[in-house]
This record gives sequence, structure tokens and C-alpha cells, in this order.
Amino acid sequence: MIRIEPRQAPSRLMTLGIPVLSAVIALALATIPLAFAGASIGQAYVEMFKGVFGSVFAFTEMLTRATPLIFTGLAAALAFRARLWNIGAEGQLYLGAMAAVAVGSGAFDLPAIFLIPVIVILGCAAGAVGMVVPTVLKSRFGADEVVTTLLLNFIILIFLQMMLEGALKDPMGLGWPQSPPILDQGMLPPLMDRMRVHSGLIIALVVAVIAQFMLVRSVWGFKLRAVGENAAAAGHAGIGVNRSLMSVAIVSGALAGMAGVSEVAGLKGYLTADISPGFGYTGIVVAMLAGLSPIGVVISAMFIASVFVGADSMSRAMGVSSYLADLVVSISLLCVLIGGFSARYRITRINRQREQSA
Repeated sequence: MIRIEPRQAPSRLMTLGIPVLSAVIALALATIPLAFAGASIGQAYVEMFKGVFGSVFAFTEMLTRATPLIFTGLAAALAFRARLWNIGAEGQLYLGAMAAVAVGSGAFDLPAIFLIPVIVILGCAAGAVGMVVPTVLKSRFGADEVVTTLLLNFIILIFLQMMLEGALKDPMGLGWPQSPPILDQGMLPPLMDRMRVHSGLIIALVVAVIAQFMLVRSVWGFKLRAVGENAAAAGHAGIGVNRSLMSVAIVSGALAGMAGVSEVAGLKGYLTADISPGFGYTGIVVAMLAGLSPIGVVISAMFIASVFVGADSMSRAMGVSSYLADLVVSISLLCVLIGGFSARYRITRINRQREQSA
């Protein structure tokens, strides 16, 4: 007979090793569909590696792809720490992007030193609103935030399509559903000439460091973690549970909104309905793979971005489907969930006779 028992405390080695082991196992399991596709496994991984580290351009493309994933990963990681299940980062990303375009495409004719901060602040504020609404519904009416944030994604996307056919439609876009371009002085500066990587990456890295410090060293972070561990006990100890949830909701939504700002004001220059290939949902995988650690989110986002960029390169070089990247990411999440369960619980065998005698 077996019984599942909670561990006293997972070791630091186990906590750090599970995400790494999950990534390795995911890459190993990806050899199975590669073999069925008839591709050379060794050559496939060589092409993936070259697609990420084979040139400066390839490496900067990985960093460009990682930038919005860092923001959405942080959005999920901080909210999940408080057991506020933000599944709506995708919609919050689009809210931030819409605000950035509405402000940056000519509403204010300001120099870059003023216009860029205005775009960033309003984009983050729009994303925060997208998370505040479900949090209010949770606090006041007990609504499940998983459902409300998920459904809000679709509502926001429909609203975006309506705006792109109406108030935000580019009159010079030849009928295509896209927004007017952001003014040159409203674009985030590039980090390298003739490369797409932009200063949004620097903002993401700085925010990750600040988030790590706040989570570990600040009173706000302590309250957030206490609410996540046991909301009832935290409330009994005098911590305002609803206030803590609202504060982390604002931060989480703002970070997701910043992902939208970085895509339109740092990369694309204008907004379309397909600007995100699922960055909000992939951010959940990034956060889980990082063990909800803000610094770990940076590493996890770069790994996920490397898989996507490398798989695209492999697909072009070998004729293998680029959907392999989605498979690797999905397997990584599954391995992390299994590993996290193993870190928190252990399976023990019980002698039935001893149990009956006890």
C-alpha cells in the first residue's frame, strides 16, 4: 500500500534542479516526434543551436522574442505567488498595446524624452485595469479569477478588432485592419544597428531585478508570499488580504501591458490583431518553469525563446514542422508540474498489517 505525504521542505538543490532537469527531459522527449518525421536528430539539434547562437543576428532575434516573454512571465509569477491566478496576460498585453498606439500615433506631439514615458505609463495602466476588474470580482463576489481573466482575453480581442476597424484604423492602411504607426519619437530606441532588439529588453531585465528584490527583501513581498501560503492565516495576523491581492493585480496587469507596449513601440511600430502569437499564455509556462522566481523568469524566457527561434531555423533548414517548438514547451510545462509535485510530496510504502495494528 502506498501513501502520498508532504515533504518537510524541499532541498535547495531540488528546487533549482527541477526546472533544469525539466528542460533537458523536454528536449530529450522531443527526439521522438523528430524520429517519426524522419529527421536526423543530431542534425536537427545542431540546426536549432545554430539558429540561436550561430550569428549575432540569430542571438538578437532570440533576445527580441524573449523580451515580451519576460514581461508576461513576471506578470504570471508575481500573481501566482499570491495565488491570484492571472490567465489574462494575453488580453492585458493587447490593452497595453492599444493604449500605446492611441497615445503614440499622434495624440501628443512631444519629444522622445517625454513621449516614451507617457506611452509606457499609460500602456502599463491599461494592462493593470485588465487585471483589476477580475480581482474586484474575486474580492467582492467570490468570482473565480481563472474564468474571468480567461474570458476577458476574448472580450478584449473582440474589442481590439472593433477598434482596428473603427477609431484606431489607419486611414493610410489601404483597408487593412491595422492602427496608425507610432511616431518615430515614440519608439523605444534599438540596442544595435540593423537589429530588431530594442531597449524594451533593458527595461525587462531591470524590472526582473527589482521584482526579485521586492519579493524577497520588502514588506510588500512578505505580505504577498504570506497571502499565497495561507490567506486565512495572513488575514488573522493583520495582513490586508484583499489589499495585497489588489496591489499584486495592479503590478501583474501593468507588466503584461508593458509586454504590449514593447511589441508595438519597440518592434512593430503599429498594432494588428495578431501581434501576439500567444505571449500571454506562454508567459505562464515561463513562470512555472522558473519556479515563480523573477530572476528565473529571465532565464526561462530565454530558454523558451531559444526553442521557438531555433525550431523556426530547424524547420527552414530541414523541412521539419516548426510546431515542434510548441511541443517542447508543452512537455517542459508537464515536466515542471510533475517535478514540482515530486519536490513537495513523496510516495511511501506502508505495511498494511502495521497500519491495522496502529
